[in-house]
Amino acid sequence: MRTRLSICRRKARFATREEALVAAAKAEVPLRAYRCDRCWRFHLTSRIRCR
Repeated sequence: MRTRLSICRRKARFATREEALVAAAKAEVPLRAYRCDRCWRFHLTSRIRCR
């Protein structure tokens, strides 16, 4: 699914997956990192993958 531009602009952006995972480890809820198809940086999401 393509990330909406309005969502991308609101989320924190991380240059590397490792930076995103460090931030995710500090969160109180389980988060995973994904590469955004809009800005090509990494964001965090609480959604689980459905494939």
